[in-house]
Amino acid sequence: MEKQKIVNRSYRTLIIIGFVAIAVSFLAYAKNDSTIVTPAAMPALQRLAVATYVVLMAAFVAIGWGLYKFYKIKTSTPDSSVSSTIANAINSKRAKKILVVSTIGYGIFFAITSGIIIYKPDINATDYGFPKPPHIELSPCCDLPGYMPMIFAFFTEHVGLQIIPLNLVLLVIVSFLVGINFALSSAVFAIVRAGGNVGAVGAVTGLFVGCPTCAGTAFTMLFGFGAGATSFTLFLTSYEAEIQTLFIAISIPILLVTPIIMARKLQKAQNGNCAIQPS
Repeated sequence: MEKQKIVNRSYRTLIIIGFVAIAVSFLAYAKNDSTIVTPAAMPALQRLAVATYVVLMAAFVAIGWGLYKFYKIKTSTPDSSVSSTIANAINSKRAKKILVVSTIGYGIFFAITSGIIIYKPDINATDYGFPKPPHIELSPCCDLPGYMPMIFAFFTEHVGLQIIPLNLVLLVIVSFLVGINFALSSAVFAIVRAGGNVGAVGAVTGLFVGCPTCAGTAFTMLFGFGAGATSFTLFLTSYEAEIQTLFIAISIPILLVTPIIMARKLQKAQNGNCAIQPS
């Protein structure tokens, strides 16, 4: 029992440390949005920029490992909790495939619509002062916390990457949550097909939040923000970036609540002798 408590604390500690590290890496830039860049200040800013991405990568590893340990605990020693129901519902081969495919698929879609993946056939990167591709550079200053430092990578004059820390964090978190929603929806659909008592509404609950990026994308396209503007970056305007971030951030609580709703429906089905059998 004591060993189990230690294991439980360890995965929670990893997850908490990961999110705290992300917050700290963002706040490190809190005083740099109005910094006057001078040649003497650039080396320190470059070191801070590199440290930011190192911390972000370490945070992703810590959170990922903590979630994996949590998943293994819940599937090896299942209980009546909602978290255990979710873990065991996505423990089948089919659910795992759906989780991986939907996470990667949405991640690619997110990267394209949020401007992480750049494809601009009508614009040449060299026309905006960038060296001839392939080229990668780190822009350490200056903007609001979460929007700096940026990484620009150009593979051709029309194709490249534009990495903003906040967008990178949202890419990882939201894509994973979308994957969980789709995987859990597949488990609910399986019970519906088998004649369980979950109900069709519960089966499609997770699918309604399957594209949180779409709202922000449609909004910016509808109102035409950023037409011809290049003040924020080469390919994204401040309006587009902020509105996309707002819509996606709002979707995170929904993506968190929806699996809980579906898990409770699954628990009702299990109590009605329709238990899920991982395959």
